[in-house]
Amino acid sequence: MTVPAATHADLRIGESFIGEGAEAAHINTVLGHRAGPAGVAWATALATPRTGHVPFVAVLRPGLPAKPMTLFVNKAAVETPEHADLTWGAAQAGVAAGVMDAVADGTVPEDAVDDLVLIAAVWVNPAAADADLVYANNREATRSALRAGAAGTPSVADALDARHAPANPFYIPPGDA
Repeated sequence: MTVPAATHADLRIGESFIGEGAEAAHINTVLGHRAGPAGVAWATALATPRTGHVPFVAVLRPGLPAKPMTLFVNKAAVETPEHADLTWGAAQAGVAAGVMDAVADGTVPEDAVDDLVLIAAVWVNPAAADADLVYANNREATRSALRAGAAGTPSVADALDARHAPANPFYIPPGDA
């Protein structure tokens, strides 16, 4: 995503759900220029943690953040040591690797990473137990959400077509099973 100076307000918003059961990953991404609304949102979220929700910079390893700078925002409150380990360990590693996968495949242009910021809102189910599956699902969901944001998907036509039979892993309307 090349963001010229005249379009600092451009945002790429993506969503992806990968996997099944407690280890499934649901990622929402907001990618934009650091001098625009994404940068303001990024800094505001980092500066306003609350109980159970502490946004942090996603790193590939300590001292080596993903590029573009990625703010990991947990959607599920961290309440147990096991959930904390999965959130700050496997899910963070998956998100950071997924971001770099998107840079490597050109979804996020390498020459733009220092001008961009990314917010990744990440669901890690408190019942999850398999760290390797949490990692793999979050890696693929992050890459997939960034692709969706870059492509502007879903289309309005796809969303309109789905409105009569909405469903998700947590709810299937009666008659749609």
